[in-house]
Amino acid sequence: MWRSPKRTVLVGLTILLVGTAGAAAGTERPNVIFILADDLGYGDLGSYGQQVIRTPSLDRMAAEGIRFTQFYAGATVCAPSRSVLMTGQHTGHTHVRGNARGTAQSLREEDVTVAEVLQSAGYATGLFGKWGLGEVGMEGHPLSQGFDAFYGYLNQVHAHNYYPEFLWRGLQKVSLRNKVERTPRPYGGFEGGWATERKEYSHDLIMREALAWLEEQKDAPFFLYLALTIPHANNEATRAVGDGAEVPEYGVYEAEDWANPDKGQAAMITRMGRDVGALLRRLAELGIDEKTLVMFSSDNGPHNESNHDLLRFNPSGNLRGIKRDLYDGGIRVPFLAWWPGTIAPGQTSDHIGYFGDLMATVADLLDVDTPPGTDSISFAPTLRGRPGEQRTHDYLYWEFYEAGSAQAVRLRQWKGVRRPMLTGRLELYDVLRDEGERYDVARNYPEVVEEIERIMNEAHVPHPNWTPPSNR
Repeated sequence: MWRSPKRTVLVGLTILLVGTAGAAAGTERPNVIFILADDLGYGDLGSYGQQVIRTPSLDRMAAEGIRFTQFYAGATVCAPSRSVLMTGQHTGHTHVRGNARGTAQSLREEDVTVAEVLQSAGYATGLFGKWGLGEVGMEGHPLSQGFDAFYGYLNQVHAHNYYPEFLWRGLQKVSLRNKVERTPRPYGGFEGGWATERKEYSHDLIMREALAWLEEQKDAPFFLYLALTIPHANNEATRAVGDGAEVPEYGVYEAEDWANPDKGQAAMITRMGRDVGALLRRLAELGIDEKTLVMFSSDNGPHNESNHDLLRFNPSGNLRGIKRDLYDGGIRVPFLAWWPGTIAPGQTSDHIGYFGDLMATVADLLDVDTPPGTDSISFAPTLRGRPGEQRTHDYLYWEFYEAGSAQAVRLRQWKGVRRPMLTGRLELYDVLRDEGERYDVARNYPEVVEEIERIMNEAHVPHPNWTPPSNR
């Protein structure tokens, strides 16, 4: 009987797991939690140099685990970054390569996700927060992509609003008590909007549901993908009322002599850190902290969409650019790993990795093969304190289809950026000596330019949904 490529891969993984069960006996597989912030900058946490916004719980997580300094998101905007995270394929290969609508922003039946690998290994799998890779009736719906449970937002425009009229639980709409002024979209539909009556804050609901699900799964291996919307702006609210930083209260920032969008931006990040701290404490209370690997990161660089002051917070730190740039400020992200008893505290790692590596890392932790067709290298050796066993990437690759398009490559100490894709002049930076990518040294290293251009041409596999402007 014919089986889809996905089905064949997952059956193979299941057989491999059964076949290696005896060899793996006595080796406890960890629970895995991946916490993803939305538009949080490399410099937005105290452990990465933030001086204004308070993030004590996340800074404690960094102090108790590993703080990665050379880790990258999958893309410089939301949907493709999450596609890279789930499929282990970079943006030259993964199906969703940009923010779009309809099936162009939906994973396909044949795409194999991290959740499916874990689900096939007997893990309970739950997604709480923002998905953005397929809606009801599409092949990319999370319940069709390896998740047993889902609560939150399917549509990323809907996820702009922290006080929506509904959220999704599985395939069912869950009505909330908020009232929303909705804005029609140019291409149809109107799921974006801003609240005229604020009753229920979505972030709080998502955290509550995630913690309840975690407690239900505490006695069995589980994968929790906690895809928070903080600190993404409500873009529609910014346009309508000039403030897209929606939060129930400003907390410790209430008395600051700042504009409200600045207070809201800071308060959202502090609230998120508080809740991550509560999750880590709950793991300890349940006695499963030493069985659980927790990772924390952001889907891309910081936004400037709430009408807040970037100069006040310096969210990119020393890096150049923000969200929608392929300079490091748009794609290098904070990345923390916490696993008491396995990860020694107080570590800083300069291992160069990216979102696509979650796939191979999970497979490594389960002692199974990584699905074929990925661009993924396990960083489990770094987590386990075995740096001598850590493999490195030949290169990392990104492409982006907005603002005229662009490509980028990280190759050892070098960073190449080409705008537009395929045809533009390549800029070259030594990001170890020039972290802010201020000095283009392409003229001095023609052999490196040639190598990176070759990589860009090879890494970009044409896709009918994603055509570079020069080829249209």
